[in-house]
Amino acid sequence: MIRTLLSRTAFLAPLLLAGSLAAQMLAPSGVSISNRNGNFNTPEGLSSLTTPAQGLSKPSVYQANQRPGECPQYAWKTNIVTTIFWVGELATEKNPVPNTASSWDPKWMKTFGGYDCPDEDKATTNFKPAKFTPKQNPFYFALPYNDVVDYDTHKEEAKKIIPWFKGTFTREGKSVLEDRWIAIRFGTRMCYAQWGDCGPFVTDDADYVFGNARPKNSKNNGAGLDIAPAVRDYLGFKSGQAVDWKFVEEDDVPDGPWKTWGTNNPFSMAYQRNELGKLPTSSVAASAGVRAVSQSEAERIQELRRQRDAWFQNGGATKTGK
Repeated sequence: MIRTLLSRTAFLAPLLLAGSLAAQMLAPSGVSISNRNGNFNTPEGLSSLTTPAQGLSKPSVYQANQRPGECPQYAWKTNIVTTIFWVGELATEKNPVPNTASSWDPKWMKTFGGYDCPDEDKATTNFKPAKFTPKQNPFYFALPYNDVVDYDTHKEEAKKIIPWFKGTFTREGKSVLEDRWIAIRFGTRMCYAQWGDCGPFVTDDADYVFGNARPKNSKNNGAGLDIAPAVRDYLGFKSGQAVDWKFVEEDDVPDGPWKTWGTNNPFSMAYQRNELGKLPTSSVAASAGVRAVSQSEAERIQELRRQRDAWFQNGGATKTGK
């Protein structure tokens, strides 16, 4: 028995080491692969960051602990008149503030990757802009409250009225609202999106956003929510109609096209983190800032991985059955 345990331990050790070796070889210095909140960091300049997460089902940050749309700590806001807005929208009589900047990003259009054309025939079937791959999630929205002032400090009230403030605050002027998720219900369809800007028209309506009041804005029939073209298209929605919405936690966001793109999207980044686990070629390594592995190293790691997987599949038994 002791001999068997020792032989199995000796066989398993190099296989487990392979995973550690591969991770060390692939991870660039100073780059955190993941953290416990499910937010993933990858090297700047890696062109594949906005690649669609094809085949991504449930990344590690997803836990199906309740039905989609159910998040007991937040209540539904019902029958909210909703309008369409988009990144890059210029100022007009009905929209006095241009959307080339957001309440949290003075270079929002550049950060997003371009002009998010609202024309319904200018988007692909998977809801991204037809002319470019967005650097941020194209499923975004605006609500009429801003927690920061001039990109610099937080409103004093924000610390008291935002339910998740204490657990997400990092520094003054860094919004705790940006990129938060909501569920949007229109008829029988449900869509999920991330908070990208503040509006429509007002940015101080805390009683509505975090309380039980109706929107205080009176323009556009009292609109209380702006949604992106991708959200509109997914829901089959027309500007000026009413929807229901509610805040949801990241763990309660189900699978859908809203998980596909964006460096601000933890689900897309989870996919990219998985892609970084693949052995890089010299050209990919150079652009990503990681060390390329030699052919012999790659073959050795792959062989160790294969042996490790086979060992576990056989219940930890060696070829001799000892």
